[in-house]
Formats: sequence, structure tokens, C-alpha cells
Amino acid sequence: CWPIRPTGMPAVADDSGLVVDVMGGAPGIFSALWSGVHGDDEANLRLLLAQLADIPDAHRGAAFECAAALVTPEGLEVVCEGRMEGRIATEAAGGGGFGYDPIFVPAGYDVTAAELTAAQKNAISHRGKAFAALAARLAVL
Repeated sequence: CWPIRPTGMPAVADDSGLVVDVMGGAPGIFSALWSGVHGDDEANLRLLLAQLADIPDAHRGAAFECAAALVTPEGLEVVCEGRMEGRIATEAAGGGGFGYDPIFVPAGYDVTAAELTAAQKNAISHRGKAFAALAARLAVL
């Protein structure tokens, strides 16, 4: 693993993406550059909302997925995943969070992830779940 070679230290990494059911799992790993410009959250939101404009609420299921990994110099590789189920709203709402949070309504909520408090979001976050699973695996090694 490249990050380990120069340092001799373990490496931890994660990646996340938004998967939309009706789009066959897209944007997925391309979430950050869905609009063609990496990290342009506003353009990504506009494009996704436009692509789903004619899709009824019942078919707007989506999830955030995260894979968190640890690799050690000794060759240990541990990968854990986390998922936050929900749906895509018809318009953006809220000023918190980042990325697709203003259009993602987590399961069990009537507001977007951008409208949740940090504590609420952290309790259900795909990243939080992935890293909690990683920590649990490491605790028994």
C-alpha cells in the first residue's frame, strides 16, 4: 500500500458516495464530480435534482454509503462499510452539512440531513457507522 511504504505507519482511509436507486446506484463513486467539476456541491445538487425532476417521491430512494479501511505495514487489511438510508427531496433545504445533505432526507426524518443537528446526523451517519464497525473490528484483534 503506497501510504505505508514511505512512512512505515498504518494508513486509514475512507470514501463515500450517494447511491440513488432509480439511477442504478449512480452517482456512487462519482458523487463529488457528478456535474463534471470535482467538489462543486451546488452544481452536483442542481444536476441530480434535474435528473430526478420527473421521478415521484415513492421512487426517490437513496443512501449514502461509506467504506473505511485500515492497512498496516504487517499486511493487515480491514475494510468496513456503513450505510444511511433515505430519499432524495424535490428541493434543497437547510444550511448545515455539506455535499448532498441539503437534498437527502434520512429514513425516519421529515427534514434533510442539512437540517439535522450535528448530534442527530452523527448518530445515523454512514461514515460514523463505517468507522464504528472498523473500531469494533480493531478492538478484537
